Amino acid sequence: MPRRFFLILAGDYLMRSGDQAFIRELRGALDGAMAWIRAAESSATDGFLRYQRTAQGGLRNQGWKDSDDAIHHADGRLAEGSIALCEVQAYSYGARRAMAHIQRLFGHDAEAERLLQEARQLQRHFHGAFWCERIGSYALALDGQGEACEVRASNAGHCLWTGLASKTAASAIARQLMAPSSFNGWRIRTLDEGEARYNPMSYHNGSVWPHDNALIALGLARYGHTPEAMRVLMGLFDTAQAMPLQRLPELFCGFPRQSDEGPTHYPVACSPQAWASGSLFGLLEAITGMGIGHNPDSGRAEVLFRNPVLPERINLLEIHGLRLGEEEIDLQLHRGELDTGVLVKRRTSGVDVVVHK
Repeated sequence: MPRRFFLILAGDYLMRSGDQAFIRELRGALDGAMAWIRAAESSATDGFLRYQRTAQGGLRNQGWKDSDDAIHHADGRLAEGSIALCEVQAYSYGARRAMAHIQRLFGHDAEAERLLQEARQLQRHFHGAFWCERIGSYALALDGQGEACEVRASNAGHCLWTGLASKTAASAIARQLMAPSSFNGWRIRTLDEGEARYNPMSYHNGSVWPHDNALIALGLARYGHTPEAMRVLMGLFDTAQAMPLQRLPELFCGFPRQSDEGPTHYPVACSPQAWASGSLFGLLEAITGMGIGHNPDSGRAEVLFRNPVLPERINLLEIHGLRLGEEEIDLQLHRGELDTGVLVKRRTSGVDVVVHK
């Protein structure tokens, strides 16, 4: 697991479970992961996390889009040298904020504030280096010469997921990703159809990936673009309905949606696939505004809903056996004429439900 995701996962686990004993056991590994991130950033002249192939026959690209032609410039040239991906900087930002939360809970306020200050500095530095007014989005990457890859790609949506994007940038990115050139009627493509390397049958340059869309939807909801997140959810719902056994595949082709046809299958896509299966839960979290946490003052688990909504075609949503550490709860969300209600059907004694509207 990349060190950045390790820290984000640890922070989420602690927030949801309140299991400080387990996180205390991981403190050495967590501190080591944060030290590695800082060292890797300081070794680059611009302070960004970068990768570069050093082994003969190794991967040219080492982000989640790891095909040889995935990272390129607007004119189609492949990016050369050490590469700084936009989403990797977003993960670094999220890792710092997660680690700050952990440090704060363990009473290390000075280190927590240092991490938050680093996150704020990274946010300012990132926006200055990556924002591209021409495309209304963050650059896909910076190449080894510091030249921005001014390409409209789904990667920028990950910057919304961790909160790295400025509010103004997030709104522009939301508009760009939901435009017909990026949103193919099923979901958001990995690459906008106006880009030089767009190909709806390409693995990373025009196809559609469920997990990619789930992270983007969480980011859209984070910045208040819930209707857009709902469109992504319904695209996923319709995709599942059109697939054998209603299984979401690893990816499918990015051809525009036709009223009388399902999505075009990608011939060698894994199905089922864990990333794709997990995307459903991220999308439901996005539209319901559901957060799971542990109140350190009361010692009780909490399920929080912020302005929950359900789309018109889903009137009832039931969640059974939701675990929060040792606690468990069953919930029902139902769509009314004016808003969405939350009903607690069963719960153990140590969990509370809070709804903000």
